[in-house]
Amino acid sequence: MTMLKWITKDTNIDFMKARGFTYALSAILVVLSFLSMYFKGFNFGIDFSGGVLMEIKSEQPINVEEIRSKLSVLNLDELNLQTIGEKGDELMIRAQAENADEAAQRKAVVDIKNILGNSYEYRRVENVGPQVGDELKTAGIVASVLAMIAIAIYIWMRFEWQFALGALVGLFHDIIITVGLLSYFRFDFSLTTVAAILTLVGYSINDTVVTYDRIRENLKKYKKMPQLELLNKSINDIFSRTILTGVTTLIAVLPLYIWGGEALESFAFTIFAGLLIGTYSSIYICTAFLNLFDLRAVNEKDEDNFFGTIG
Repeated sequence: MTMLKWITKDTNIDFMKARGFTYALSAILVVLSFLSMYFKGFNFGIDFSGGVLMEIKSEQPINVEEIRSKLSVLNLDELNLQTIGEKGDELMIRAQAENADEAAQRKAVVDIKNILGNSYEYRRVENVGPQVGDELKTAGIVASVLAMIAIAIYIWMRFEWQFALGALVGLFHDIIITVGLLSYFRFDFSLTTVAAILTLVGYSINDTVVTYDRIRENLKKYKKMPQLELLNKSINDIFSRTILTGVTTLIAVLPLYIWGGEALESFAFTIFAGLLIGTYSSIYICTAFLNLFDLRAVNEKDEDNFFGTIG
């Protein structure tokens, strides 16, 4: 209750004091993210890479090496086995046939079932050919790029260019670091991950728009307040809203990560990490970026833009 009262009361935190440190931290994280993406790449899920994905369950703990030995006779190009859960009675099988066409993948499913027999419960069986995987990968990239272009156009029209540039810097900052974490920790990169990234894009921009609207309102209200002080006041004005929105969303996402299983793990992690990064960037990247410009001159020159101010 004490923490809740502190969050919901008026705060007076000097956020901008740490802007030098946070800029350095963000620059390091962005560089590390690019390095991870270049050297480690991505752990593309079956949606994008093609292949066979199966989840099986046994009444007893599964001997992974025994199953690996049994399946080795199939001469699969790729075979990854991973236990799921704490009891060790569930196993995820990821495989790719030597001949990667769709017919070969379907045959691999049949062969695996024949070898394992009926002593296991087949809880999940997916089969994606390489051509379909490439098409899905292309569709995912196109959808993400188009979404970001549409948002960039809206933001550029919605705000003066200094604000728009700050919002886009924050957006790319959030995406690069989140995708870098997915690469480093080897989470599955699949269609659900793309959906999570697009959700993150919307959340990040929404948080920034709310912050920027308060800054523009305060520019009109406090004509003589020093710019750094005004930026701090604007963040403090909406700090309780930012924290409470983030916390309630994280509370909803956390159970998905803990109990959602392998299918939702990557999705939940992307949302969870993206929310933390997005909240951080709306304060320390997007807002601090505005201090590079004379906002009062911008506000006086363009008192009200095409769309007006969102209440």
